[in-house]
Amino acid sequence: MLAYGRDLGAFLAFLTGHLGAAPDLADLAALKPADFRSWLAHRAREGLARSSTARALSSVKSFFRHLDRRGAVSNPAVGRIRAPKLPRQVPRPLAPDEATDVLALADDPGRPAWIGRRDLALLMLLYGGGLRLGEALALDVRHARDAGETMRIAGKGGKERVAPLLPRVRDAIRTYLAARPDGAPSRSPLFLGARGGRLDPSVAQRRFREIRAMLGLPASATPHAMRHSFATHLLGRGADLRTIQELLGHASLSTTQRYTAVDAEALLKVYRDAHPRA
Repeated sequence: MLAYGRDLGAFLAFLTGHLGAAPDLADLAALKPADFRSWLAHRAREGLARSSTARALSSVKSFFRHLDRRGAVSNPAVGRIRAPKLPRQVPRPLAPDEATDVLALADDPGRPAWIGRRDLALLMLLYGGGLRLGEALALDVRHARDAGETMRIAGKGGKERVAPLLPRVRDAIRTYLAARPDGAPSRSPLFLGARGGRLDPSVAQRRFREIRAMLGLPASATPHAMRHSFATHLLGRGADLRTIQELLGHASLSTTQRYTAVDAEALLKVYRDAHPRA
């Protein structure tokens, strides 16, 4: 709500300078697309982030919808204004040794044994198989028991893919299931919460934050970063993009190509650190 108020205040302050006086309802109704674009251009000149401008435009549009519902102002021009295109976010993977450290701390001896082994099995599956957190938490015990070296995963939009199960991942899952106090019935959730239901994502995220704090990792280190690390480390070891696309379940190769930018950044860092003329 505070951001909404700040966005509107800044918009009205711009209009005051743009129109030469504080705008009234008639002025708001008379605004043309060029007026709104002038405001967006002003924000760009001020160096404001595109994400901030996108949020501000959303606030302004909400304001005009509110005025329209009250019968105070009707201005269809604002609906024709598009938010600035946001730059595509480059995934932030962990370094290989950081991913290894995360796994080393996952099985906390201070917790009940089955919970520590659950956390390790979950993170092994994210890093070793490239699963999204939601995909892993949606699995049932039967999916793991029926799996061999691969497991069928229901991804976004119900699209299925095959994820690899490395021996260490399979061992971690088997060790966890053997430790479960309920005997791990086939139709029960694979990853169980302390109260017996399916593990809530927020619990897994909180546990990851604890590990992140112990290792001094940045805020970008999240459960999803383990999936990013899976893809980036495969690419760094020579895997081709098409294979990584299939393993991640990306509908478009362009999505997978983001990882080439990550790998290029890593190569440049090595170059800068190692080259005598860098």
